[in-house]
Amino acid sequence: MDSSSFAALPLSPEVLRAVEDMGFTQMTEIQQKAIPAVLDKRDVIGRSSTGTGKTAAFGLPAVELCESGQAGPQVLILLPTRELALQVCEEMQKFSRYKELCVVPVYGGASIISQINDLKYAEVVVGTPGRVIDHLHRGTMTLDHVKMVVLDEADEMLDMGFLDDMKAILRRTPKNRQTLLFSATMPTAILRLTERFLRDPLFIEGDDGQTAFHLISQYYCEVPVKRKMSAVIRLFEMEDITRALIFCNTKRMVDVLTASLRRRGLLATALHGDMRQSARTKIMQDFKAGKVNVLIATDVAARGIDASGVEAIINYDMPQDTEYYTHRIGRTGRAGRLGAAYTLVAGHGELFDLAAIVESTGAQLDAFVIAGLEDAEADTLQGMSEGSDRRSERSGRSRRRSGAPASDGKKADSRGDLVELTLDVGSEHGVAPNHIITALTEEGRVKRSDIGKITIGSETSTVLVPADGARAMLALEAPIVKDFVVTLSCDGVRTESADAPKKRRRRRRRKKSGGAPGTNEPADAQE
Repeated sequence: MDSSSFAALPLSPEVLRAVEDMGFTQMTEIQQKAIPAVLDKRDVIGRSSTGTGKTAAFGLPAVELCESGQAGPQVLILLPTRELALQVCEEMQKFSRYKELCVVPVYGGASIISQINDLKYAEVVVGTPGRVIDHLHRGTMTLDHVKMVVLDEADEMLDMGFLDDMKAILRRTPKNRQTLLFSATMPTAILRLTERFLRDPLFIEGDDGQTAFHLISQYYCEVPVKRKMSAVIRLFEMEDITRALIFCNTKRMVDVLTASLRRRGLLATALHGDMRQSARTKIMQDFKAGKVNVLIATDVAARGIDASGVEAIINYDMPQDTEYYTHRIGRTGRAGRLGAAYTLVAGHGELFDLAAIVESTGAQLDAFVIAGLEDAEADTLQGMSEGSDRRSERSGRSRRRSGAPASDGKKADSRGDLVELTLDVGSEHGVAPNHIITALTEEGRVKRSDIGKITIGSETSTVLVPADGARAMLALEAPIVKDFVVTLSCDGVRTESADAPKKRRRRRRRKKSGGAPGTNEPADAQE
């Protein structure tokens, strides 16, 4: 029997039947290396990028490990974003179809009451670190019976400020658990995490740490800045593209481009962090089902998009760094299928940016000439040119990197300056910057790169965020930072649920009972 066939694996008939239903026959490189090792109870470190079959690499052995009817979750899978949690949850449900396991997603922005009810029956939990920590603090989930923990996209979780949460979660699991870690890159903090929490791990390299570039035809298209929208339309016509993902650098450009392409007859829809989770989920369902042909997104959604049959990726805006480029084009050319990626280049400055991407990734981009643009109508962006939009965004990023507040740091204006959001928790309550970042990204749907300077005081903290992010946080009924229901204020506007003061006082008293800050563990359990 072919050793690369799923049928050659020592999997139960129920799991093999599910694999057959999904149309899987031959394993990818990471699957061939990882699945036998995981089935052999080895801890594994997998260096492999998105689109290489990682979910099956850990998902099939995880399902094989579970036994129906046992108390408490047996497998915990952590991911950086809610979109990825939903995506992996769907796959795990398919893998476990004939074993009849209960797979539950837990993430911020969804009803915590529904999650609490579902967790009573969960054998597999797929979640984001912030919401998992929340359930642990509430006592609505226990990890006492966990046999396997999977840290997927570990480098992204690190970048989003989840390192402390990952450590806290791992400390709550049994010492004899099996631990799997998958990451496209291996920064020092991730290597230290593996030394602390993995036992004699087997290192597996599924690819060179990049998306499978050899499956993706990559092109750059030099276009006039005022005819980029026309360039997109011409690309669809010339290449007969029917299903595509288009990436922009800002939420405003996503909305403007979506509206413009719709007016020109394309069935397009937008996806970015300002949308409610229910709306984002519905959009992804429609895209996967083929009800929407063109999805226009920001990089906040790049890691959470997985849909079959994507023919082309179009970088409407030049990616802001190499990692964004890698994850964008990784949405096509998946699981052995061919794909194409087109990057629109407007001006000599963007040619230098493109050269930096090529040098860093080793990718080969060929020139692609979009014909007929000379006679195309100039784009109109409702009073704002795309170039000025990008310059404004870059200016904002520069301010955020320097830690300096935009303008006076208090008032937002049409340039998209940051506002100062004040929280009534600080170092006295064990709050660190990553706890505030978690709350903003999970509950307020604020992009990590949009968060500015964070100042932790003894009893209060401040953070610079875009005005729309501040409004999202202020609109929450009971905003939670770490395990506190907090009071928020911004420019004199305050919001708080009626019972929040009572909850906060109760939690703070509990924290004085000898436990380490932010956990229910004894103080000596902390690193």
